[in-house]
Amino acid sequence: MTFNTSLDNVSIYEAGKPIELVVREYGIHPYDIVKLASNENPYGTCPTVVDVIARKAVSSFVYPDDSMYELKEALASNFSVDTKNIVIGAGSDQVIEFCIHAKCHTNSKVLMAKTTFAMYEIYAKQVGANILKTPSDAHNIDEFRELYKKEGADIIFLCLPNNPLGECLDAKDVYSFLDEIDSNTLVILDGAYQEFASYKDGAKAIIPHEAISKYPNVIYLGTFSKAYGLGGMRVGYGIANENIIQVLHKVRPPFNITTLSLAGAIEALKHKDFVSMGITKNFTEMTRYEEFATLKGLRFIPSYTNFITIYMDGFVSKDVALELLKKGIIVRDMTGYGFNAIRITIGRAEQNDKVFKTLDVILENLKSNN
Repeated sequence: MTFNTSLDNVSIYEAGKPIELVVREYGIHPYDIVKLASNENPYGTCPTVVDVIARKAVSSFVYPDDSMYELKEALASNFSVDTKNIVIGAGSDQVIEFCIHAKCHTNSKVLMAKTTFAMYEIYAKQVGANILKTPSDAHNIDEFRELYKKEGADIIFLCLPNNPLGECLDAKDVYSFLDEIDSNTLVILDGAYQEFASYKDGAKAIIPHEAISKYPNVIYLGTFSKAYGLGGMRVGYGIANENIIQVLHKVRPPFNITTLSLAGAIEALKHKDFVSMGITKNFTEMTRYEEFATLKGLRFIPSYTNFITIYMDGFVSKDVALELLKKGIIVRDMTGYGFNAIRITIGRAEQNDKVFKTLDVILENLKSNN
């Protein structure tokens, strides 16, 4: 059987290992497993949100409100925009898919950093677009500028801050770059981790209503999967000028968000104190990882997210990740990205205690075996 040849060079996205898989493979009790591979919020979501979702479950046989009016109203108020400036997706990655299908075709050009969120490239290749990548792994705005002037692009992706590395451009550098971009190029500012970056350093903060007001070719992406702790509900959004949003609705399938997802997201927006608590604890715990890495003589990438990338200098990252997995600790091996490093989601204090204790033993054992 033959298929669309555009898929020939498309890689399958590799998600972090689920807890269930570790239970089956290593016989470890689920409660003893620490999953720190997928950048989920270790504090979960506000208990009130869980209650609302549970109550709404009795209506799960009814299709959701496809206008998503309440959620759009809440987001519009939160970001000081109009509901006409918002499109909702099943995770922000579905909005990325909308953008690709709305803007790209065979031989379109899509510009991104060398190492960034894998779905940018996967969605672009699905429609036969050509991928342009900067030489540097991290976002280097001068390299973006040079490549754009040389090649042009139909879409530019800026991941702010960047997954899977954790670095983040300053907003002023982003805006300076946008000043030079043609109005027919769609620029996607992926703010999946913006709540974390703006908390750590105000210079990194992208203000959606300012961005789309000054740059009509920009769309800002956000999600409820990270800071709001609703990864399992799959709710994301795009904020852009009305003409962009209208086009994206042409490729959005009906009822793409569940009734429970809508209810959870609406309620989650009401509990900013809970979100702020999680973000504050995240960076308190991240400091412990930085101190641990420094103590062990390991380099790390300063992170503006809820994860940290640590180079396994003197070790093999794949071996380290496997040994952690055998002890019930799931992290992300970065070998597939060309890095001898592991990426660790910042967990709760007790989870991180287990990581430090276990990793310390593993590194000492691997060192003695070399």
